[in-house]
Amino acid sequence: MTAGPPRVVTFGELLLRLSPPRHEPLFQTPALRAGFGGSEANVAVGLAQLGIECAYVTQLPDTPIGDAALECLREEGVDTGCISRGPERMGIYFIELGHESRPTRVVYDRAGSAFARIAADAIDWGSILGGAAWFHSSGITPALGDGPAQLLAAAIAAAHAAAMKVSLDLNYRHALWQERDPRPLIVPLARDLELLIGNATSVRAMLGVEVDERSLATPEGVRDLARRLAEKFHCRRVALTRRELLSESEHGWAAALYDATAGTITTSRRYHVRVVDRVGGGDSFATEPFARFLGGRPDAEAVEFAVAASALKLTIPGDFNRVTAGEVEELVRSGRTSVAAPAAGVRS
Repeated sequence: MTAGPPRVVTFGELLLRLSPPRHEPLFQTPALRAGFGGSEANVAVGLAQLGIECAYVTQLPDTPIGDAALECLREEGVDTGCISRGPERMGIYFIELGHESRPTRVVYDRAGSAFARIAADAIDWGSILGGAAWFHSSGITPALGDGPAQLLAAAIAAAHAAAMKVSLDLNYRHALWQERDPRPLIVPLARDLELLIGNATSVRAMLGVEVDERSLATPEGVRDLARRLAEKFHCRRVALTRRELLSESEHGWAAALYDATAGTITTSRRYHVRVVDRVGGGDSFATEPFARFLGGRPDAEAVEFAVAASALKLTIPGDFNRVTAGEVEELVRSGRTSVAAPAAGVRS
């Protein structure tokens, strides 16, 4: 790898996000708030916010909407030099934010998008990954089509060949997989990772590993699952998140990080969060551990920082988390376990 600040590469689909104001049902009013988001893009923006160079790889339509999406990423400080343009449409997702007993509802309209139709040989990973320290993607990408699935497999293979660190956030989305079994595509990608990220649902659905969710309420149960995953898939670290849906507006939020080399597990404090927007919370968690690892920070600091950052994200509307490292560290130092908007130091 080349000398200098660490560089991260992420790969996935950027979506146009459309949502009604506040917590109104879809189409109750004619107004829809437009923005952009997507798991890997959310990670890229989060890294840029922390001052880490991040190149985002995707394909956008060569249209005014694609132009706006590209400009949005540039304004967030993301390296867009590896983004290609295609002739198709922009993928869209509609989100109706839930409140109290009414659940959040997501409707996808992304079939046939520029990214879904990307060719399997469209990306020269050897060139793009050159000099990078870390490659990150999610289990969403293989669900979107043959081209995205083959490109992700090629990217991870190229990253391993270059001795890069690789992370995968399982990020299970039933609406994208429907009746398809994700395991044949996901299991090969989950092997030999620096960091595997998941929760009980994604581990069961995407890796076929049985999970007793009641046991995950205990440190011993979390350690056992993390250890089994690390041994089965030869992963250096495993991060397991735990979101308790007290209501749509109140979540319990915590995580644990297992180091297979040392055989140790670190559990974060549990936050009680008054939720404004649940989207992007998991992506924010995925951003922070390897941001800390690249800086040489210990696991205990990494998982506390990650959970605090993602708890703050749950109080911010939109996909992107724009809190600074200083704002996250302030929350960690404070010892607070209750987070609500506007939280101290968080900008809207």
